Amino acid sequence: MTRNQIWTFLAPVVALGFALFIEHLEHDAVSGVLLMLAAPLLLLAVFSAVHHAELVSHKIGQPFGSILLALAVTVIEVSLIVSVLIADPSGDSPVARDTVFAAIMIVLNGIVGLCLLVGGIRYHEQGFQGRGATAALGVLGTLAVLGLVLPNFTVERPGPVYAPAQLVFVAIVSLSLYALFLFVQMFKHKDDFLDASSASSQEHAGHAEPVPARTVALSAIMLPVALVAVVMLAETLAAPVDAKIEAAGLPDALLGVVIALMVLLPEGVASIRAAMQNHIQTSLNLALGSALASLCLTIPTVAVISVMQGKTLILGLAAEHMVLLLLTLFMSTLSLATGRTTMMQGGIHLVIFAAFIAISILP
Repeated sequence: MTRNQIWTFLAPVVALGFALFIEHLEHDAVSGVLLMLAAPLLLLAVFSAVHHAELVSHKIGQPFGSILLALAVTVIEVSLIVSVLIADPSGDSPVARDTVFAAIMIVLNGIVGLCLLVGGIRYHEQGFQGRGATAALGVLGTLAVLGLVLPNFTVERPGPVYAPAQLVFVAIVSLSLYALFLFVQMFKHKDDFLDASSASSQEHAGHAEPVPARTVALSAIMLPVALVAVVMLAETLAAPVDAKIEAAGLPDALLGVVIALMVLLPEGVASIRAAMQNHIQTSLNLALGSALASLCLTIPTVAVISVMQGKTLILGLAAEHMVLLLLTLFMSTLSLATGRTTMMQGGIHLVIFAAFIAISILP
């Protein structure tokens, strides 16, 4: 282990300890100084999580490494959303809908857009497996419409909500379709999610320095520690940010955007770094996998909790958000269906992302 790697093991421990310290303080005792310290510790935890995820991914290979990071981040994201839902006394918080929608927009437009832009600027054109990308987009589009659009048009219960039986159905099909996608990605059609140029992959693997087994084992331990620290610190910062949003008279949906941004930081950084190294396939595996995991795991979890506790789960999007979602799915299909990308597609997705942020602030 080099000196440059030592901080990646110390940062998650320090960040987690700091988060636990704040957790045990009374709300009034959390000063502005502590909150200012939480921000840089959050960034250090994010970059250390990326480092450990890359080491583990290098050991177990693709696409398993991408799936590992997507699942790890999403499970913690779900726990954060669930904690907000349970703590809400009204029982009808739209934070799950807002966070899932924000995650889809951030991934498909923000992260993918940046990956395609920086990759196109640096390498002119990048290739990947179009069949794997379109399979992921097919699952994502189907479940996004079922989970976030269709509730606005059902008549069993008024408003942007599902009846309990409908909610259970959507939860079951979400988990089933996600399980089918994972089976296809990991076993049945694994080659569709590997680098298009096998020679390039072998060359990269041949010149890469071998990672000691002891370092990989430590990274496998430190990865969940870093992710837990990221989400705990994000939760610490979410309340002050929510208060600032409310004081400024901004829409409540911005809280979901903030949560999604903070939780998706590790995968976003890892995706952009992979694109800069001309591994756009890895970037897309990470990005699309995170969006799928967020949608397919969050909705079933909050659906079960809402049904068990008799709470109303608001899922249907507002009209302007439905337009942005359908535009995003349409452009993502055009961008990723050919298996070749340039900076042009990246610029288009970033414009849609900018429109999403603008509409979130000024609906």
